[in-house]
Amino acid sequence: MIKSRTILKNTLRTRRRAAIRKHLQGTTERPRLVVFRSLKHIYAQIINDTEGKTLVSASTKGKDLKVEAGSKKTQQSFQVGQVLGEKALAAGITKVCFDRAGYKYHGRIKALADGARKAGLEF
Repeated sequence: MIKSRTILKNTLRTRRRAAIRKHLQGTTERPRLVVFRSLKHIYAQIINDTEGKTLVSASTKGKDLKVEAGSKKTQQSFQVGQVLGEKALAAGITKVCFDRAGYKYHGRIKALADGARKAGLEF
């Protein structure tokens, strides 16, 4: 039986995600910035793993982000990173550790990270 390419890609990403999470943990001083990428949208959260709480979040579906019609998904990801960085600075968070959740550091993930760095986050 031949497996679907999508199923194979998702299982490999899940394996990479588990390997990354084995070494990465968000603390009170340096919470974890985690990214989820779907086909249409991108979501980002800053999580304190010691308390198990989400401190700040932003996504392309959020009401605080004005997405222009016809803008590319990479540009939208950059804007999400900027909004997340501004919210984090308002909440008193300056340093985070970046959890790419098994995705390649390329394209939309890299754009989100660049937007967060431009807003003032350090990682």
